[in-house]
This record gives sequence, structure tokens and C-alpha cells, in this order.
Amino acid sequence: MIRTFYKDNTLLVPKQGGTYIEGAVGEVAGWNPWFNTGNDIDRDIASLIFSGLMRYDTASGVIVNDLAEVRVSTDQRTYTATLRPDLFWHDSTATDPHPVTADDVLFTFTTIQEPGFQNPILAQNFKGVELEKLDDRTVRFKLQKPYAFFTSNLMLGLLPKRSFENRPIPDLQNDLDFRFQPVGAGAYQFVSTIQTDISTEVTLKRFSQPGMPSYYIERVVFRIFSDYSTLLTDILNLSAIRQVPRNDEGNPILPRRFVPIAYSLPQYVGLFFNLDRGIVQDPKLRLGLQLATNKQEIADTLHETKIIDTGLLEIDLTDWRYKFDATAAKGSFFDSNWNVPEKVRLQKLLEQREANAVGPLQNAPRIALLQTGAVLVMTGSTKNLSFPIFINDIRVSTGVTLPDGTVRSLSDSWIVKIPTGNGMSGSIKLGFTILRMNDAKGDIVDSAFVERFIDARTFAKASDEFRLVEQFIRSKTLPENDPSRIDVTSLYLENGFLRRKKENDPLHTRINQRGDPLRLTILTSSRPAHYKKIAEIVKRQWESVGAEVVLDIPDTKRGFENKLLRRQYDVVLFGQSLFDNLDSYPYWHSSQIQEKSEDVSKLKLDAFNLSQYASFEADTLLARIRETDNQSSREKALKELSVLFKKDIPAITLYSPLSVYAHIDNVQGLSLQEMALHSDRFATLSNWYIDTGRQFIAGKSWFSFPGWIIQTLFK
Repeated sequence: MIRTFYKDNTLLVPKQGGTYIEGAVGEVAGWNPWFNTGNDIDRDIASLIFSGLMRYDTASGVIVNDLAEVRVSTDQRTYTATLRPDLFWHDSTATDPHPVTADDVLFTFTTIQEPGFQNPILAQNFKGVELEKLDDRTVRFKLQKPYAFFTSNLMLGLLPKRSFENRPIPDLQNDLDFRFQPVGAGAYQFVSTIQTDISTEVTLKRFSQPGMPSYYIERVVFRIFSDYSTLLTDILNLSAIRQVPRNDEGNPILPRRFVPIAYSLPQYVGLFFNLDRGIVQDPKLRLGLQLATNKQEIADTLHETKIIDTGLLEIDLTDWRYKFDATAAKGSFFDSNWNVPEKVRLQKLLEQREANAVGPLQNAPRIALLQTGAVLVMTGSTKNLSFPIFINDIRVSTGVTLPDGTVRSLSDSWIVKIPTGNGMSGSIKLGFTILRMNDAKGDIVDSAFVERFIDARTFAKASDEFRLVEQFIRSKTLPENDPSRIDVTSLYLENGFLRRKKENDPLHTRINQRGDPLRLTILTSSRPAHYKKIAEIVKRQWESVGAEVVLDIPDTKRGFENKLLRRQYDVVLFGQSLFDNLDSYPYWHSSQIQEKSEDVSKLKLDAFNLSQYASFEADTLLARIRETDNQSSREKALKELSVLFKKDIPAITLYSPLSVYAHIDNVQGLSLQEMALHSDRFATLSNWYIDTGRQFIAGKSWFSFPGWIIQTLFK
């Protein structure tokens, strides 16, 4: 009865204790917040060890106070941070307390500004920012101009000045003692790193700070495996899995005891055109490639659900969607500098036909079958001509020499015989020859084109082509449903001549007016592995509209990064993350373009403008978005920028990747909300719990037991 009373009058509630063990695939490189930006697993661990002045709140999707209260001036240029009272570093002891002070804040951020600091990306965030200590708990940041996203920079984990005494700035990145035995002021403190046969195990334990949220889970353990198969061998010991891969059907590869949670971050994968390369500088070509990209096929193949059409993730995407349209793509190519060889050949023939149709040489043959040693006899009217006249430096005659040697004058006509001998002056060579009629002063009177052949079979093909061109001209006057009507899509170029197209004729690679092929190199990384799959799909899609595509997938990360840094690509397939502030400035402002230099040391590591996109109008809008705190002005600038991107097409955005996190049932209170980074899944960790206990409901206690017995017996 006691047990029944207790169960009926209490509720299960979280209690402190328990160990959360999370499995992940990857590697660890250390947890110093200054240098862990390139490794998501390191960032996850560091997010629990270190806390910043501010933090990202996943419930509201905005940045809020964390270790400090931050006040912003009305002109958006001054940020004053006052630390919460009684904050301590993890290495504090009863005999040696180590409080968090303004000196630590100053040290964390001024170190970034020092020459020789080895994270140029982070250094860029604090360039020109003035810092001043106002008292032991207060630091003021003063900006040169308003920057609406500056609070994002204040989320950087604070570092203790005492841990870096007398360390030269260039040596900070290689400080292995702090990197692998970090001291922070976050919710959990570092305990140990253990290397096992199958994993690297990093253990953290709860660290309470006065005035900060209280956490239930006592220990957090990260187990990092080399691959997912090895992780699965330890699955019974795991509470959760960081990034769950999916099978060919798109389903998470998980035991049933795990609960999967799918989420997307403000990230996108796209195809970025290198606008420094002449081959992709034609916007009509870029539009054609965009329309030829079937994003739905890519998404379906990868089992992605969030297709996007712009890197500006703040705007409403519902009316932006570019539909795959191969017909429209070909129409865009038709107006571009890149066309199918059939059109280029037809255009050339039409231009020659037009040149031959007027003037004194209008009777010149367009094609001629002439063996070596033969001559081309041409005649024409003398009307409006002042003699002497020459064609290809051969004097035109107005009379004909008869067999008896006498010359008979031609009435209002002229005649010329042009030789075909090799090397002879004015001779008609194989292929195209321009016939030029000059007067005695050398001025051109008229010109015409003739294409010479020496074998009957080739001449027959040229004759068929000639008739097709005439039919094409006549077709312009025929109704669309006339069966004899033809257009450029009815033609096919084979062995240099146009013929009627057949159903099984393969598509030719597009060329420009010089005859250069449309050959594009797509660079991408070998990791993640599905980038190669995307690149192969894009290659097939673009080749279906006449582009030749070469895939460049370096075997190593270093090999890819080297080519990316040097901009050695026409197009690069890559991902971009907008983090918590959705700031597009680093990816599209002209100041973020890579320098042109053969000297690697002069190349910028933080040149994130992969398209080398430079637009004064875009720069103005991007700066306005950064500097204004007026939401209406910001939305207006974003809308204008989206229209500009739609016109310029510096990139083709594809999709926002889907991620899957999984946990077992005994991890409770967990929720994933508006996350900006994978580590944001821990933003609500203070609500998670594993161990539970019972608590009397309001108004009940053990003193209620006698009354409960009487009530139960006399029901």
C-alpha cells in the first residue's frame, strides 16, 4: 500500500546524474576556440567547455546574453559587455580560485588582433575594433562603422589569460597542452582523453556557475570513431549518434532502439562559376546551365528534401524556384556566345550566301567541283564598272579569244579565268576562298565566297547542304505546320556538312564563333563522398544540352584546397554555411575575391567569394544589409540583392543538406530547434536528463498517507 500510495501521489521528475555518451565519425584536433573552426566535432566539444559573452538561442533564433550582459549603443558602433558576477574558470580550486575577469575578455579578443595570429578568418572579424577595459567586469568594443552582425563575434568562447602567460603569438596554435587539456568557463569541464582500440574517448563533467543554468547530466562522453561501421560495433554503449548516414533509400542506418531526428542548418550546396574564366562570363550561358540543372533529380538521388534557389536564406523562397527546363535552356544558349555547331555552320553559310547575292560577283558559284589544274570561268555585267578590273589579282577581260587568235568583244559583259594550281597567285584553294574584285587603285569593289572540292562524293554532300540552306530560307515564309518547313533544330552537322537530323543523332558539343568547344571543368572535393555523385549528375545534365564537362576531384583534402585557393576551376561544387547571422557578405562582396598571384603566400585564406563575383551594386546592398538595424531597410536590400543575383547568376544553388541526429529513449527533455551549427543541438542541454526520481505532487506528502488509507478502504 505504501508503494501504491507513493506511485499515485508522485510524478517522475528529472534529477541530476547519469552519463550521456555520443558516438561520432571523424577525428579530433583540439578544442582551442581560436583554432577549431574547421572541425565540427572539435566545435561540438568546445561548445560545452567554453562559453562566450553571448550565445545563440535556438528557441528564438536570435543571439542572447551568456556570460555577460551586452548593451549596444544607438548608433550600433559601441558594444559594452559586463560579466556576470562570480564566474570562475574550470581550474579554480578552494585554495586557488580563478575568476573570469575583464582582463580575460580583453586578452581573448586583443590576441586575435595581434600580428602573427594564425587564424586570418577570425582576425578579419575584429579588424579595426577598439577594445577598452572599463572595470574588472566590463569591456567596451568600439567599431569603426555599424555592423549588425557583430554580436555573432561575441559568441567566441572566452579563454583564460593565465593559461597563456609568456606564450608568443605565433606559437598559440601549436600549444598542445591547452589544445588537449583546455580550461574554459562553460557548462562542462574537460576530464580526460583516452585512446582505445576503436575510438578516441573525450570525457567532460558538469561544472556549475552561479547565476547560470543548472544541468542535470553529470557527464558527457564523446566517442570518435574512424568510420561508421566501427561505431556500430559499439552501439550498445552509446546514448546518441552525432551524424547518422542514410542508405540508398534515404533511411537512417540505425538500430530500432534509436530515435532519429532530421534537421537542416542554414547551409547550401551550390555550383559556383569562376567569373574570372572567360568561358563562363556570358550570362546567357550561365542561365542556360542553370535551366539545364535538374535540382529535383539531384535531391531525389541524395534523398534531400530542401531544394533552394538562392544563397540569401533570409528571403521567402516560394516565388523564386527555377524549374528545370531543357527547352528553355537551349533557348538561352541560342542567344549566347555558345551554340551547337549546326547553328554556327548555318550562320556562316547564310552570311556567305548574302555576300554572294549582291554586287558584280553575284553570279559567283557558292560551291565548285574543280580538279587540280582546272580553271573557274566567271562572267558578269560591266554595268557600273570602271576598267581595268581585277579578281584575285587576275585581270578581267571584256573580250574572248577565238580559236583563230582573234579577240571578240563581249557586249556589256566581262570574263575571267581563275586557276586552281597550287601556289599560283590568285588561285582557288581547297575549301573556302574569298574572291575579291578590285579596281585599278586596289579598292575592293565586291567580294564573294566559293568553296572548292576535288572529289564528287564530297561535292555531292556540299550540294545537299546547299539545297538545305535554300530550303531553310524558304521555310521562313511557310506556315509552322508545313511538313517541308525546317529550322536549325532540323539540321545535323556531320563531317563538316549539314544534313537532315535523325532521331538517334548524338548532341554535339557547343562551340563559339571561333570554333572553340564549350568545355567546362567542375572542381569538387572527394569528401563528402556524395559530392562526386552530384558532380556526375550535373555532368550528364549539362552534356545533354551541349556542354563538355570534365570532373576534377583531387584525392586529398590538401589537393582540393590548393586548387580552390588558386581558383583553378571553371565551376566549383561546394557548400557554404551562413551560420547564425545569415550574413552573405563574405561570400559575395568583391573584397572577398581571391588575389591573382602565382605566389601562394600572397593568396588570401579567407577569400570566400568562390565565384570571384564583383558588382558595385551588390557591394552596396551587402554593406547596407550589414550596417543597418532597420528591418524594413534590410528586407528591401535583400529583395534588391535577390533580383540582382537572379540576373547575374554567379552561382547555381542546389539544396540545403539534411542531417540526422539520433538518441535512445532514456535521453529525455531533448529538443532540436532553429540551429545554426551542429553544436547548437546542445543549446538546450540544460533541459536534458537521463536519471529520474519521484516528487510529490502539489499538496501531497507522507503526512497524506493516513488519509489516503481511509479514503481507499471506505470507497
